Amino acid sequence: MSFENLLIENLGAVRRITVNRPDKLNALNAQTLGELTRAFEQAGEDESVRVVILRGAGEKAFVAGADISELATVTPVQARDFARRGQHTMATIERLGKPVIAQIGGYALGGGMELALACHLRIASEKARLGQPEINLGVIPGFGGTQRLLRVTGRGVALELCLTGVQIDAARAYELNLVNRVVAPEELEAATLALAEQLAASAPEALRSTLDAVITGGEADLSTGLDYEAQAFSTCAATEDMREGTRAFLERRKAVFSGR
Repeated sequence: MSFENLLIENLGAVRRITVNRPDKLNALNAQTLGELTRAFEQAGEDESVRVVILRGAGEKAFVAGADISELATVTPVQARDFARRGQHTMATIERLGKPVIAQIGGYALGGGMELALACHLRIASEKARLGQPEINLGVIPGFGGTQRLLRVTGRGVALELCLTGVQIDAARAYELNLVNRVVAPEELEAATLALAEQLAASAPEALRSTLDAVITGGEADLSTGLDYEAQAFSTCAATEDMREGTRAFLERRKAVFSGR
């Protein structure tokens, strides 16, 4: 499948997806949202892909937001449809069943921050800037920002970022649990790939079950979440990878997971 606004690379079991609109700071227009949805659906269906890295082209931006030239002319009905389309893209990423790492090398604002929040792990350059500045345009985050930000940082921080539209640096984002790691700009690509390769060496069903237990179980009450966890644990126990992992531990060697 060919894409106009994305670059797709396979690095062993890691697929790297790059939003390739550097002249627009990788802004999300309708076409790019559609391409991202298709690219992640494709990655989810490809058994050779175990981990996905998502990044933006160029040094200035991960994704600087939605494409304002499109947003400026929408009607209320079109705005709702655009928000739903963006929310569908974010949900496709979040529910992929494979770890997705956001490589944040610059601005991650508005829809770009919402895109990063939909990823499971986030590594940022020291030069990264994050924020939800939609209030300055007279709107609110529409791609899930109010909801995922609330769940990641808590109500107070979510309200501060959404009500003020302030941009924060990578160090502050780390303090607020918005990013998992902050590295020097020259180390960002290598650090992200190293983490992706570490995850790709793990058992795929264990990765998938962990994501499901945390994301789906975490939205339920504790008792329901624990039931979900127990079921996911039993699913892993039915795999050959579980046998390999326990044997390797007892034999004091590194496990080699086959994905079965």
